[in-house]
Amino acid sequence: MNRFHTRLAAVMIGLVGLATAAAGIWVAVSFERSHYEALRDNLVREIGLIEDALSREPADGADPHARFTELARRYRAITGARVTFISGDGTVLGDSDHDPLAMDNHLNRPEVAEALREGVGRDIRRSDTTHHNLMYVAVKRDTGEDPAFIRLALGVSEIERGIRRLWLGLIAGLFLLLLVAAAASWRIARGMTKPLEAVIRTARRIRNLDYGARVDVDARGEIGELGRAVNAMAESLQRQMQRIREKESQLESVLENMTSGIVRVDRSGTVVLLNRAAGTLLGLSADELIGRHYTEARRQYELTQRIGEMLERRERARDEFTLYHPEERQIEIHFVPIEDRDDGGLLLVLQDVTAIRRLERMRSEFVANVSHELKTPIAAVKGFAETLLAGAGDDPEARRAFLAIIHHESDRLNRLVSDLLELSKIESGRVPLQFSPVELGPFIAKTVGLLAKEAERKNIRIETEVDEALYVEADEDRLSQIVVNVLSNAIHYTPEGGLVRIRVEPVAPRGDVDDRDKRADRIGAARTGPDAGPRGPFPEGADERAEYDAIRIRISDNGIGIPKQDLPRIFERFYRVDKARSRSSGGTGLGLSIVKHLVELHRGSISVESEVGVGTTFTIELPVLQESGDEAGRFLQ
Repeated sequence: MNRFHTRLAAVMIGLVGLATAAAGIWVAVSFERSHYEALRDNLVREIGLIEDALSREPADGADPHARFTELARRYRAITGARVTFISGDGTVLGDSDHDPLAMDNHLNRPEVAEALREGVGRDIRRSDTTHHNLMYVAVKRDTGEDPAFIRLALGVSEIERGIRRLWLGLIAGLFLLLLVAAAASWRIARGMTKPLEAVIRTARRIRNLDYGARVDVDARGEIGELGRAVNAMAESLQRQMQRIREKESQLESVLENMTSGIVRVDRSGTVVLLNRAAGTLLGLSADELIGRHYTEARRQYELTQRIGEMLERRERARDEFTLYHPEERQIEIHFVPIEDRDDGGLLLVLQDVTAIRRLERMRSEFVANVSHELKTPIAAVKGFAETLLAGAGDDPEARRAFLAIIHHESDRLNRLVSDLLELSKIESGRVPLQFSPVELGPFIAKTVGLLAKEAERKNIRIETEVDEALYVEADEDRLSQIVVNVLSNAIHYTPEGGLVRIRVEPVAPRGDVDDRDKRADRIGAARTGPDAGPRGPFPEGADERAEYDAIRIRISDNGIGIPKQDLPRIFERFYRVDKARSRSSGGTGLGLSIVKHLVELHRGSISVESEVGVGTTFTIELPVLQESGDEAGRFLQ
């Protein structure tokens, strides 16, 4: 911008200088011309006077050279100018300053030649005799026969000195004027370009994406209007960019937090978009694939082949692929062609349907298992009933045996239906839990007593170890159902003379002293606060300074154990490790599934460890305090 400022000032100075120089030259030339014209006119008038005097002079017949020389010298004394008389053929008749006989023919002199043509002639030249510039003025004189000429010559030294003084004054004035003009032009240019510089700086900042830049211009007129227009443009751009950034941020947030994977491939096959979910499903990060060709995802060969086909076909499609990296997944992919004049390409929407397909498979297995479990007792009841109707009822012993089998199978059918209904209610969260403080010592003793006779029949010893004054907030009936189911399984799968142990212990928290104080305050509030009403207060035996926030129940046996490959599935419905033995014991295959859901309703966890031929250990962990029954129900949902 400084160069523009300098150029503008230089242009202004140049224009002022040219105008001043032109005016000075014109004045000087006009002055010189006017002086020379005035001098010529004076000489012409003087020649006229000489001519008039000559007309009254009598011709005495003397030597014309002498006569005209005398006249020339006399008129020189009067006019102060050199006087020359020239005949019509150019011969000098007389001269006031030189001998006419020694002078050349003057017919070709410029002033004489011009006078011959126009009557009056003028010329300024350097005199060979005086070595000064002289103005020669010649006037043609009509004498009747041949014309003659009278010429006056006067030095122009004074005029030249005047003109020189004029030029010196003009040059000095021009120089001073140029200095003043330069200062004024520089200041004016600075005043004109300063707001323009502010506009340019602001425009550069806007070009560099600084949309908060504004022009601070107080000028009026076009420059002020330009500054205000730039400010309005910057404000509009700032608003638009803010909206664009907000929408871009929203879109980026939506894409990054979508559970579905999104991949966009342009016409050339370059991956231009890949969100976090797609990277997780494909086992690739955005940095690894964005900006590269889709074929570089070499670990997903089948998918890349399909992408190439869809880029050529340009039509919608849906496929399912089994991906084995980074883990085995069932992926549903929608291929959507993008019709765009500038880019186009292909959009891939990836959805992980592994869990859905697993649930579908489990649902199918559940229906098959229910059908199978119901079919066995129904077929037994129907078969023995048909046998009795066919005549076997006449034999009292056979009739009693068949009716006992029918009763047993109907009991089994009833247990199966009851367990299914119970499991359905638990899974749907429609089981209301009545939480209250449960002292675990007496509770475990009572629960073990329910299964004592069954353990005695198999000569199985049950050992219990429960810390004193150990409490937990739970639904006592459902907690009893949990322990009875696990303990019953331990008894069933432990051979005669075996051992079953029950160990109940507190779980120390990972928090610091402040956390324990807060937990003790909660126990105190449960004992005495408003929440103690419907659930019942914690008894005085509960330690308010208890340093545990959960209890752990371990039920272990030295039975047949569970194979390692079956451990992940033992909590599934109708899953049995030893199917023949399970049915012979009257089990429905739903007990552990019910246990798992009840533990989750108590916001706890259950795990199992087992070794074939050594035994099995179930570990149940439950929090000491529950938020509320409703919240526990919502936890399961």
